[in-house]
Amino acid sequence: MVAEVGGRHDAGRLLEGSGADHETVTPRAAMEEYLHDQLPGAVAELLSRSGTFAAFVEATPGMNELLSIGKVWELTGSRRRSEDAVRYDLVILDAPASGHGLALLGAPRTFSDAARVGPIHRQAGQIHATLSDPGQTAVVAVALAEEMPVNETLELRAALGERMGIELEAVVVNGVVPDRLTAAEAQRLESLDQPAGSPVAAALWGHERAQAQKRQLRRLRGGLDAAPLRLPFFFGPPDLGAISGELEALL
Repeated sequence: MVAEVGGRHDAGRLLEGSGADHETVTPRAAMEEYLHDQLPGAVAELLSRSGTFAAFVEATPGMNELLSIGKVWELTGSRRRSEDAVRYDLVILDAPASGHGLALLGAPRTFSDAARVGPIHRQAGQIHATLSDPGQTAVVAVALAEEMPVNETLELRAALGERMGIELEAVVVNGVVPDRLTAAEAQRLESLDQPAGSPVAAALWGHERAQAQKRQLRRLRGGLDAAPLRLPFFFGPPDLGAISGELEALL
């Protein structure tokens, strides 16, 4: 199962025809499902239709994130809310960018600590226990070899460990371009003084881009326990077979 949050459908479009299951998780649908699982039918229906209750949920900091990650957690459980629901061996969450991703992963611990007792404390604690267990959950960051994504990845690693006790399992760097020129070759091409748009100018632009990526990769490597996994830049539309083949070889 591949799950997405925040109303996104990127993975779903890429996986069409692959045979993989896909689900877009929304807080509203997750809330309605949770209410029908926890409360008598009439009460659950009343609350799910109540604009006041929905406004309360929306106004509670972190509640949307808790509902979303709770649904993802439910997909992994041995006891699904529906008796005929599929029990998945592996659930991949295509999480949002690092700031919102941290809020998503941190919500269970926050609510478990805040509630102290009761069903929210117990269930949020169970979700956090799953997320923080390296035997059950791995967090993988995907970034570009650019300054801001590298900064965000290093901040994500630190925040996961400090706030949640979750280790960053791996970092995948997307779109690494090849450097086809040596420094001497680049210097010779620069001396030709070719106009913008020429093959020589394009080659020099590619060299400069590759050099900039190398600098960011060195920064990233310095802040990690293990070297990041580098996926090459693919020209043309996304080819999941080629990308997954490259990643499998790296792993």
